[in-house]
Amino acid sequence: MNIIFSWVLHAAALVAVTQLVSSVHVDGYGSALIAAIVIGLVNALIKPLLLIITLPLTVLTLGIFILVINALCFWLAGSILRGFVVDGFTGALLGALVYSVLSYGIRWLLSNNHNKHTAS
Repeated sequence: MNIIFSWVLHAAALVAVTQLVSSVHVDGYGSALIAAIVIGLVNALIKPLLLIITLPLTVLTLGIFILVINALCFWLAGSILRGFVVDGFTGALLGALVYSVLSYGIRWLLSNNHNKHTAS
């Protein structure tokens, strides 16, 4: 049940990103649900490979290059789907940054909520 709630919250975060970043567009909440899955899959399957390949550059830039990798993954998800569009690299960078902050908040909220229920 927690994974479904997380999925719905991440889709809502994606809709929020479209309101905050003008170059990120989603056709509707259904498209946002699908895009949330695709972004999760891209981050789970492709991002680790990119991190390994670009490790020297990431170390050289003291980790800042990870922002570029996040933007590329966000942009890739936008290019795969029809109902989710990211206009350009700058939009991908801003969208990925906002989405990452919102996702972090969702993960914190769910883990904090989970800890309260298991502590009783």
